[in-house]
Amino acid sequence: MLKGAHVGDEPGVAWRTACDSLRAKLSPAAHARWVTPLRLVAVEDGVARISAPTRFIADYVTRTYADHIAVALRAARMPIERVAVAAARDADLAPAPAGASPDAAPDAFPEAPGSAQGGRRETGGQDPASAPLDGRFTFDSFVVGKPNELAHAAARRVAEGDAVAYNPVFLHGGVGLGKTHLMHAIGWRLCELHPRKKVLYLSAEQFMYRFIQALRSKDTIGFKQAFRSVDVLMVDDVQFIAGKDGTQEEFFHTFNALIDAGKQIVISADRAPGEIDGLEERIRSRLQWGLVADIHPTTYELRLGILQSKAEAACAAHPGLTVDHKVLTFLAHRIASNVRVLEGALTRLVAFSTLVGRPITLDVANECLADLLKQHDRKITIEEIMRKVADHYCLRLSDMTSARRARAVARPRQVAMYLSKTLTSKSLPEIGRRFGGRDHTTVMHAVRKVEQLAESDAQIAEDVELLRRMLEA
Repeated sequence: MLKGAHVGDEPGVAWRTACDSLRAKLSPAAHARWVTPLRLVAVEDGVARISAPTRFIADYVTRTYADHIAVALRAARMPIERVAVAAARDADLAPAPAGASPDAAPDAFPEAPGSAQGGRRETGGQDPASAPLDGRFTFDSFVVGKPNELAHAAARRVAEGDAVAYNPVFLHGGVGLGKTHLMHAIGWRLCELHPRKKVLYLSAEQFMYRFIQALRSKDTIGFKQAFRSVDVLMVDDVQFIAGKDGTQEEFFHTFNALIDAGKQIVISADRAPGEIDGLEERIRSRLQWGLVADIHPTTYELRLGILQSKAEAACAAHPGLTVDHKVLTFLAHRIASNVRVLEGALTRLVAFSTLVGRPITLDVANECLADLLKQHDRKITIEEIMRKVADHYCLRLSDMTSARRARAVARPRQVAMYLSKTLTSKSLPEIGRRFGGRDHTTVMHAVRKVEQLAESDAQIAEDVELLRRMLEA
């Protein structure tokens, strides 16, 4: 095709063929979110120029799918070297070609909730006052486990956007456990399923800042209208308004107005409403009206699931990249406090591997993450583990090192050995010596036995997880 020529029937067919090819390789959700909104507008000098409805989608597709699209186009017999993706508003792009699919018309796509512009159409979508939603934080990318299953189910129900079943929905948990992820996922899904609904997401700090700005500019009426005309209000980290009397007063009235109007409210905080110091009692009681869902600290299984999901995505984005499963289990054991830190560790390893060209092995992980692993070195001692296990099973501490082999004593001792192996850096011989001079093979047998029992015996699994949380607290 000549330089600057726009897409005609033949390239349009090739584009649709490429999209069908990508549909077979990507998940339905990924294809709908990242490929369907695109349209081919021109081919020039071996470059396929593609339009995306927003800069956010353009940037994400460029980083993640550009190479895949180029391969699919070449397979569809389009002689190109690369693809260039740009937001329609950022480039002088031609109108959709006559032969293009009707599904690719620009107006067929609502403004992406995660776009930098954060805009919305007149019919609804994300409110202009809303903070941008992060396109990485969707329900598809959220790994569900026992610690977060209630919060995830509640968020899903809100995202359906039909009847208001629980109001407000209050999500609380420690840093990096997924509260913000779920709120962004709600915003994404609502804008997809109910584009006419007005969705407003922001942090409590942003709420306070905008309230102060409204006071200074003497535009409190505009502030009230902006916040009370939405269909869904989501406020993150509400603990930050504690002690701020003026902000709490306005939040209280906004809350009441939306509840009275039957609008949905979703709130998050780092602790339960009753534990937030400096929060007015009337606000505290209202936050407890609806569903309060606690996101518990992650289990080893959940951390491993998150890492596996992220590793699969990284391998898909970087052909040729491999991540040893032992590295994932190592990280899931060693970094237990914060999912963000856990994901950051994997991101660093992926960057190291792709830039330096070395495979991701345990040795590489220890070398590349030395500073991070040092921060998360477990300070738990074998003596502390023995004491906790003995207390939990109502045994004497001396039973942990005794020669008694009755099951009532032997099983808790095996659990203590297993926890010593997974929660400390001590060697098997050292652990055996601490447990009454036992051989390292005895410790190996105990570890394998507890791992097997945890898969088949719910009580053992629950005991091990409870003891782990107590020791890591």
